[in-house]
Amino acid sequence: MDVLASNKKVVLLGNEAIARSAIDAGMQFASAYPGTPSSEIGMTIAKVAKDLNIYFEFSTNEKVAFEAAAGAAFSGVTSLVCMKHFGFNVASDAVIPVAYLGVNAPLVIVCADDPDCFGSAQSEQDSRYYAKLAGLPMLEPSDPEDAYFLTKQAFEISAKHKIPVMLRTTTKVSHAIQTIKLPKLKKKKAKKGFFKKDISHYYNIRPNLQELHKKLLEKLNSIEKEFNFLNKIYNNKNSACGIICSGVSFDLVMEILQEINKKIPVAKLSLTWPINQKFIANFIKNKQRVLVVEELEPIIEDFVKKTAKEINPKLEVYGKNVLPRNGAFDISKVKNAILKFLNQKIKPKKEIKFSFKIPKRFPTFCQGCPHRATFYAVKQVVPRDTIFAGDIGCYMLGIYKPYEMQDFIICMGASEGVAHGINKASKQKPVVFIGDSTFFHAGMPALLNMKYNNSKPLVIVMDNRITAMTGHQPCATTGKTALGDASPLINPEDVAKAFGIKNVAVVNPYNQKEVMQKVKEFYSKDELAVIVSRAQCRLLTMREFKKKNIQPVKFQINQDVCKKCGICTDKFSCPAIEKHVVNGKLFFTINQDLCWGCGVCSQICPAKAIKPSKLLTKNKNKKK
Repeated sequence: MDVLASNKKVVLLGNEAIARSAIDAGMQFASAYPGTPSSEIGMTIAKVAKDLNIYFEFSTNEKVAFEAAAGAAFSGVTSLVCMKHFGFNVASDAVIPVAYLGVNAPLVIVCADDPDCFGSAQSEQDSRYYAKLAGLPMLEPSDPEDAYFLTKQAFEISAKHKIPVMLRTTTKVSHAIQTIKLPKLKKKKAKKGFFKKDISHYYNIRPNLQELHKKLLEKLNSIEKEFNFLNKIYNNKNSACGIICSGVSFDLVMEILQEINKKIPVAKLSLTWPINQKFIANFIKNKQRVLVVEELEPIIEDFVKKTAKEINPKLEVYGKNVLPRNGAFDISKVKNAILKFLNQKIKPKKEIKFSFKIPKRFPTFCQGCPHRATFYAVKQVVPRDTIFAGDIGCYMLGIYKPYEMQDFIICMGASEGVAHGINKASKQKPVVFIGDSTFFHAGMPALLNMKYNNSKPLVIVMDNRITAMTGHQPCATTGKTALGDASPLINPEDVAKAFGIKNVAVVNPYNQKEVMQKVKEFYSKDELAVIVSRAQCRLLTMREFKKKNIQPVKFQINQDVCKKCGICTDKFSCPAIEKHVVNGKLFFTINQDLCWGCGVCSQICPAKAIKPSKLLTKNKNKKK
């Protein structure tokens, strides 16, 4: 998708539209920590940053990313920072004070929520509460074209009122595609910022703190009035009922009204904090009933109810009584709510009966994934009742069968923190799994805490040299920056040693014997230990092989030797290894198109039936 198109129509993802709009708004500094559904914003900017004289980085976590962008904005440089909903939790510690302080150049915070958890786990967080909590103006686009328009508006609000502005998207906006007419691309010279010392600006302790808070509230009051034009009313006509909505809900509502041939007034809120009370009051004053459609929490609904008490006390407000507070909205959910609101009958869906059963399929690791090899080796040597502390990354898939090696997954870095509490409270010895990017994101403080407080878990850092889960963004262990420039490799084992941890080792997960020996040794120690299980993400390896025209070693199963034990499929579960039953006979094969040559299957086969394909072919030819 051509994000650098000039004066023409192009098809863009919502995230790409945000990136291009920020470029057109004069952004010259951008930072992010990758997290679905926000990842493509940073990835898009990274691809074009050097050509457009923009500084971009993938920071070690969202708090650092926000602080870097705030520092640039303090120095007079137009800035953007993007993250997912859980990342905003991490950044919030810094966001709230900066809202009080204000900025000297525009600063826009993109927060991508994930209703239904399409690309997340843990919870369906509604980050709109942060706008209320921090006192941040917030805009919510409904589709990619709207995202392009409102991103520019966010920069304008920030510039005029010297305040950070929040742009909240959801998955269905971030990952939708739409044709957008882009203006002429203007390449700008790199701007050098300057931080001007000003204690009156940055003095945020008593008694000046209260004055800063007062100014923030005044800014919000002005923004509510000045930018009310962003809120629109559609199908404007006299009607006893109406619909109020925001975000992707607007597109769903308009599509449904067209389908059922109803022209009901629809109020679309684009500025969803602060909510303009006059706009809501004017819309509801002559209505008997209104339906509020919003994902997920009843923030607008509660505001409407509060306003109605003064303006129209008899107003019936529908919202979460006909719509869920969980899950992403779709046509079916919203249509049923609208039909209930209109007192129309809902036609029951015809059941579609299948004549075949669709087998359940759980997510799994790629073939050759080093994480599968690590999980398998660890499970062979630790006690069966071992507690496994999980974290955020590809290795979350370890929660599924046949591994079942993630007893809990909380948030970035919590594997270590929770394991420490378990160890102190129960004297049990958990095994912690944490990725390299997550380790640098939030794992270091927790590891230090374990060392400081004499905790004794075994920590396994699964280092695949990349932030793999969100699209292969570089991190501290990759050896290059987001812009592709070389950077020093920073290894987790060096950090562990610097913390004074004595038991530190690096193993290769493709060497099962080495991993098992070291895990067995370190798990038996009555003190904290760290093992770094290091091998590049196999998908990256295969891409590098392809560029260099290298064929990986393929493996095959010798049917004459195979004992049909099923360890390779049922316990190791490599997707390249297939189980067949023909004429009542069981046998196993390795799909040569899927095999990526990690060789672990040959190490775990008790019958030694799995060998490199070339070797098996050579032996067969000799027999002939």
